[in-house]
Amino acid sequence: QYQRRVHGLFAVTSMPVRQFLVVGRHLPTAKVPEPPIYRMYIFANNEVLAKSRYWYFLAKVRKIKKSAGEILSTTEIHEARPDLVKNYGIWLRYNSRSGTHNIYKEYRDVTLNNAVDQMYMEMASRHRARNRSVQILRTDIIPAKLTRRANIKQFHNSTIKFPLPRRLMRAPSKSLKTTFKASRPNTFF
Repeated sequence: QYQRRVHGLFAVTSMPVRQFLVVGRHLPTAKVPEPPIYRMYIFANNEVLAKSRYWYFLAKVRKIKKSAGEILSTTEIHEARPDLVKNYGIWLRYNSRSGTHNIYKEYRDVTLNNAVDQMYMEMASRHRARNRSVQILRTDIIPAKLTRRANIKQFHNSTIKFPLPRRLMRAPSKSLKTTFKASRPNTFF
């Protein structure tokens, strides 16, 4: 699934995005024996990158560096219902060539990780924003009546159909396969 063909060889493309809950704190000192604990939900390809992004963001909001802190736990978060299609809203901030922008985007997918993957692809294609310049501020499951984007609203129809207009019946075995038929095939059902 995550491979693409390059000149007859298989080259692995970027790994899928996963969600981690990273918990950490400042190292205990004589002055502060029990420092406050900070937790963050981080989207990253693996646990090592999740920890790295944790320290990057924590340094921005609190006066804590990696050298003066410790990570208490790193847990991967899995989707509760990966078999159900949901509408996801993603609030994000990204740095473009001209400045910093806040954006709200909506995606329709079965898992939040896949929705975030879609978002990274779209940000790269439409806005030329790399993963490192995108900061996810908030994610949420949006009920159908509160969705804003037209490309998501078009799927909120109880009578929606996906017709298969051209279906060719195949011969049950190779011996029965012929190039020409005496009767015209029925291609719709």
